Amino acid sequence: MDTRYAGPSGHVVQVPAGADLQAAVDKAMPGDTLVLQAGAVYTGPITLGPKQGDGWITLESSDLKLLPQQGTRVSPSDAAHMPKVEASYESVIRTAPSAGHYRLVGLEVRPGPPRTSSAKKALDWVRGAPKDAPAQSAFLENLMVFGSSANQTLDSLPHDIIVDRCYLHGDPVIGARRGIAMNARSGAVVDSYIADIKKAGEDAQAISGWNGPGPYKIVDDYLEAAGENVMFGGQDPSIQDLVPSDIEVRGNHFAKKLAWKSGEPGYQGTDWQVKNIFELKNAQRVLVEGNLLEYNWVQAQNGYSILFTVRDQDGGAPWSVVQDVTFKDNVVRHIANGINILGQDDDYSSQQAKRILIANNLFEDVGGPWGNGNMLQMDNGSLDVTFTHNTVLQTGTLVYGDGKPDLGFIYTNNIAFQNQYGMIGTNHAPGLSSINAFFPGAALRRNAIVGANSSQYPSDNFFPHSLSAVGFTGAEAHDYRLARSSAYKAEADDGGDIGVDVNELCKALGQYGQQLASAVQSCGSNAVAMH
Repeated sequence: MDTRYAGPSGHVVQVPAGADLQAAVDKAMPGDTLVLQAGAVYTGPITLGPKQGDGWITLESSDLKLLPQQGTRVSPSDAAHMPKVEASYESVIRTAPSAGHYRLVGLEVRPGPPRTSSAKKALDWVRGAPKDAPAQSAFLENLMVFGSSANQTLDSLPHDIIVDRCYLHGDPVIGARRGIAMNARSGAVVDSYIADIKKAGEDAQAISGWNGPGPYKIVDDYLEAAGENVMFGGQDPSIQDLVPSDIEVRGNHFAKKLAWKSGEPGYQGTDWQVKNIFELKNAQRVLVEGNLLEYNWVQAQNGYSILFTVRDQDGGAPWSVVQDVTFKDNVVRHIANGINILGQDDDYSSQQAKRILIANNLFEDVGGPWGNGNMLQMDNGSLDVTFTHNTVLQTGTLVYGDGKPDLGFIYTNNIAFQNQYGMIGTNHAPGLSSINAFFPGAALRRNAIVGANSSQYPSDNFFPHSLSAVGFTGAEAHDYRLARSSAYKAEADDGGDIGVDVNELCKALGQYGQQLASAVQSCGSNAVAMH
């Protein structure tokens, strides 16, 4: 999806402070640009309606030249140069059926003031919120809604919606349930910042989609949410056979605030519903590349951070599938557990999860104070999962198998720890017994399994006795390149080093600036900021 901003092609309409933004949107014609006054407050909900023609209608800040250039993420410090669009009920910005070709640039989108007579009544919307804290604004289920389950045909869905360099946030005390409900035919969120998306007792997502076909582009954003930072699926589509497809997730920073974790310094006192960071329940043709994903712990769920778990969520979408997924060149750190793959829904009928590639990632600080430290859990019969060239520093199980066997499993060229069990499956001994039962015919070679007993694994693997024996350049400084003296340099089955290729990882992260590249200490001067 092309998200480049070309500037006005039609009329430029000034929408001053105090003006009726909805009226301006209703009058706008394709190609028009509505310029909103930076710092001014515009009250919604604002509905983006259908127009005749394919020209873009743009809503943008009057201070656009003072915001970061396209290709550079905004932050809360840029809010002074943004108009404030807010609502105290429903959502701030939403689409009418078949609305399309809207670009939102440089807007702050937030809840408006509480509609109730007191802050305490506003807090009553959120179970578990601190009762003595003042709510600054209303609790909203969604800040932006681009299509929903009410759209029951493809033609009725909104289409061609771009959120560009916008700052979306919930109330700091009571949060918001969702940043963007993305159910469009073609949608993008780029260079934006979404924060304080949280709810007690229910899942909250920065971006979530379930009833749109895509394609979707989520690039160079900060995405902060308690439940799932980004999720596709989770509700049954109302459109027959719909699978969210062609999803590009690159260069983002996913995180949860440590102030949401009990026991951490600065804990704010509310147990928001924390589950995972990235989840696919119904999706296909997905690229997740060059992201930093961090901070996830055991709270409302078991702490797995990346979920490829196919779900016919409510029993009405047996076509649900997770397939053709690439997860590469990412840093995942400070988490309870790593990746959970579910081959088929164990509650309702679904399709089989298949063709999932997990390659050249760094998983660091998995377990310990965050949780059990299990790396890869595979349940109920996936097909053709490949886990290759990853470096994993975990405190728990390496691979756990359960349910139906997983066929076509490839596990090659990785560095990880054996710990107590290594590779194990339900009711089987660690090592070969579990591998043969749950991963029959697996390609399991050229891995460095730290602390493992060689008799428990196929012969074409390596068994360093300790982390120091791996030969990292400087693990204590988070530098996971292999030193020239390492026994595992150039020992991968493709002629490269075993484990993550740090240079390739740095290159992928460095496309999105020094902030992401600095997630790997050894990137150093190799982290080239492209923006």
